[in-house]
Amino acid sequence: MKAYGAEFFGTFWLVLGGCGSAVLAAAFPNVGIGLHGVSLAFGLTVLTMAFAIGHISGCHLNPAVSIGLWAGGRFPASKLLPYIAAQVLGGIAAGAVLYVIASGAPGFDVTKGFASNGYGAHSPGGYSLAAALVCEVVMTLFFLVVILGATDKRAPAGFAPIAIGLALTLIHLISIPVTNTSVNPARSTGVAVFVGDWAVGQLWLFWLAPIVGALLGAAVYRFIGSEESAAHTARPAGPAVVS
Repeated sequence: MKAYGAEFFGTFWLVLGGCGSAVLAAAFPNVGIGLHGVSLAFGLTVLTMAFAIGHISGCHLNPAVSIGLWAGGRFPASKLLPYIAAQVLGGIAAGAVLYVIASGAPGFDVTKGFASNGYGAHSPGGYSLAAALVCEVVMTLFFLVVILGATDKRAPAGFAPIAIGLALTLIHLISIPVTNTSVNPARSTGVAVFVGDWAVGQLWLFWLAPIVGALLGAAVYRFIGSEESAAHTARPAGPAVVS
């Protein structure tokens, strides 16, 4: 139960910190943090939580990551659904807190997006469904490769949170203009349910694409990271795996 609680609070922090930076601080007059700040905020949520709860739950904070770790042989199938449930509930709880905070400002309008992910007319750059699909699959694929590589027993110990947090920052720097960056179904769900309408209607993509990307990432790492000797096995779902 402690691991599930850690995933709940960890995902809460990711959505509050990442989406909160986008909703509250990105365009703040004169001193807004913009795309670069939002990208860094998402990376920092993972970095901080990886150190805080990595030793408790592995710090997945993301259904796609949990599924990718399972596919990569690092996580038991028996814990998959409880982890995903905890992550989604944590994301929605964070979305609720963010909604209460954001609605305290004059002129707040949740229909303007509330940091939701989207494609077509709801993509920040107007990118198509096909572009959004490819972007989310590829970004999640590489995210899983970084996660699996950084937490491999052969990797330098203690640096996984940094590599994973920076990877998520880079992913946001690349893909915010395309989809507002998901690579995480719990993050997408946590804010979409408060927007409703188009955000919920497009939510399917931000479950499908990250999961497909995670499975592909696990397959890629199994291929490039496999060891010839059984004496050198990668550690199971170790600390600091996030987004």
